[in-house]
Amino acid sequence: MSTNVLRTPGGTSRSSEAESGGGWWVVRDDRAVRVDTKAVTTAELLADRAAIQEAAASGESGTPVAGLVALPPVTTPCRVVAQMVNYRSHAKDSGFTGDIPPTFFRKASGSVSGPHETIVRPAHVKFLDYEVELGLVMGATLPVGTVVEERDLPRYVAGLVLTNDVSARDVQLTKTQFYESKSYPTFTPTGPYLALLEPEDFTHLINLRLRLNVNGVPRQDRTLADMIVRPAQALTLLARFQTLDPGDLLLTGTPGGTALKAPPKPVAKIGALLPPAVRWKAFFNSQARNPRYLHNGDVITATIATPDGRIDLGEQRTPVADAT
Repeated sequence: MSTNVLRTPGGTSRSSEAESGGGWWVVRDDRAVRVDTKAVTTAELLADRAAIQEAAASGESGTPVAGLVALPPVTTPCRVVAQMVNYRSHAKDSGFTGDIPPTFFRKASGSVSGPHETIVRPAHVKFLDYEVELGLVMGATLPVGTVVEERDLPRYVAGLVLTNDVSARDVQLTKTQFYESKSYPTFTPTGPYLALLEPEDFTHLINLRLRLNVNGVPRQDRTLADMIVRPAQALTLLARFQTLDPGDLLLTGTPGGTALKAPPKPVAKIGALLPPAVRWKAFFNSQARNPRYLHNGDVITATIATPDGRIDLGEQRTPVADAT
């Protein structure tokens, strides 16, 4: 069974004074036991698995999880890499047909934020979108040239996190700029839990179900069976040119249901005949009538778990606010 780990600011509860240093906790049901470790970064924690195991086996009653303030369990700076269009349902929504070449992009690690932290929309962004994604947290260095088979995943991947690849669609589309459009502060809510996996847990990844609601209304709901390039193959492709180290994060794509969708084919064909400036103006005028984009005061909830609860990454609850 996987072991859920929580990070807090000094391991403090909302009702107590802050302590010095960061706090790591092993979560057992609705209570958490403090990990006796000097680790500050995620990579350092992963190197101290004995302390995690000791906390997991402890007979302590622990502290109520509800009283702890969750920080992202992936510490920064780190590499944050993401896969583009990696679910069949998302490919359909995006208007792709035929084979889709595997594509990666980077996000600034400064975009990583807590699982309940407010997502802040920059003043110049009009079309703010959501993308629930499974994040792989590396537990060992993946050198350039590595070939990863399914049986090798436990060697390189330490655990999983729930993430949201928040996207400024107007920046992304008009500038064809993924790095900027997905790297603003608070644009990668992460956590609450880092689920550390045992080797036998990896066979259950296919059953993980990704769900995202906005204001209680379902928007995204798929399992990893909808995924195009699965984790072992993704790491192999990424390792053609990119080294990853312990504590680095790979976002593995989002299912269909985002606010952004490709226009109908007849509309797209007509639009292709227009000058770029006119085409973009028409496209964003149509998007302005789309109520699914995020607005000030919206609340996003997201979960990733297997039906049997063997792997459960917890729940994100993130409000949205305009920059002041």
